[in-house]
Amino acid sequence: MSDPLRCTPLHTLHLELGASMVPFAGYDMPVHYPLGVLKEHLHTRAEAGLFDVSHMGQILLRGEQAAQALERLVPMDIVDLPQGLQRYALFTNDHGGILDDLMVARLAKDELLLVVNAACKQQDLDYLRQHLQAHCEVLPQFEERALLALQGPAAAQVLAQLAPEVAQMTFMQVRPVALLDAQCFVSRSGYTGEDGFEISVPATAAKALARHLLSQPKVQPIGLGARDSLRLEAGLCLYGHDMDSDTTPVQANLSWAISKARRNDGVRAGGFPGAETVFAQQRDGVARKRVGLLVQARSPVREGAEIVNAAGQAVGQVTSGSFGPTLKAPMAMAYIDNEHTAPDTQLWAVVRGKLVPVRVSKMPFVASRYQRN
Repeated sequence: MSDPLRCTPLHTLHLELGASMVPFAGYDMPVHYPLGVLKEHLHTRAEAGLFDVSHMGQILLRGEQAAQALERLVPMDIVDLPQGLQRYALFTNDHGGILDDLMVARLAKDELLLVVNAACKQQDLDYLRQHLQAHCEVLPQFEERALLALQGPAAAQVLAQLAPEVAQMTFMQVRPVALLDAQCFVSRSGYTGEDGFEISVPATAAKALARHLLSQPKVQPIGLGARDSLRLEAGLCLYGHDMDSDTTPVQANLSWAISKARRNDGVRAGGFPGAETVFAQQRDGVARKRVGLLVQARSPVREGAEIVNAAGQAVGQVTSGSFGPTLKAPMAMAYIDNEHTAPDTQLWAVVRGKLVPVRVSKMPFVASRYQRN
């Protein structure tokens, strides 16, 4: 017998709103609401969408050595991360493969907040306890806190009605904010390519905050379906699909997530698991790499589709694929043999035995609109 699905603090609200629910990462989650995936996607691009991402794992690290200890597990500069900022990071294994990707926010001098993927959160917690317990407190917030994402061009206007100070925040800043008398941590970031915020809120206050935000005319509830098409248009990876423990940051086209200070010639070079493999790949190149594909047909090319060259030889495989409502065309991400990764390279996807033309494309497919200034 499989374990029963868990529920986020907003589960009854999803049902009340008429959501279609599906199992996802061990949780019963909304895939879409009556508005439908297409309109939810376009609404987020035009105004503001509210996502329940409480299934993801929040973990607090507390102690004088927290940053130094965490930095030994990731290729990101954590030691010099200023208070009030967050960074994208990767847990790597001894072969340079990606164990998970995460966000790391410095809340205070001796306190970091990590947000990890839902499917990996227990293994990540065990991993952190194994390597960090002797250096700092490792405090899971899985039940104590919920996580909401308010995304879209109207997000700042909506959230500023509750807390005017959020309007002054810029991309990747994080700060404590009181919302409806609940003590929250708000970051100006997200997973859609749009401006917006992620809100860590006490679980007991999550439903009241969600109801208030949804009462605003510009806000609609958005499910996992539109979350996936939005992130794909933004060229963002989904762990377990576009990267995994057999994929290195270099292969995943995530070398930018290796801080200058941690690179082979950096002031704190290496020291993270698999560093030598990663440095060798940065120096010598890799046999395959993640790229974007624009599909030159109307039907989407889905995960698992084989990619071939003009001679019919297999040169890669699709890891994510969908129709892009903003792009108004299908798009995909794939791992392709390095000699075929130049932009505009013509290739073909094998879909139900037929060849569908695709073209290598730069990403994001739709320009991001983060609030950087």
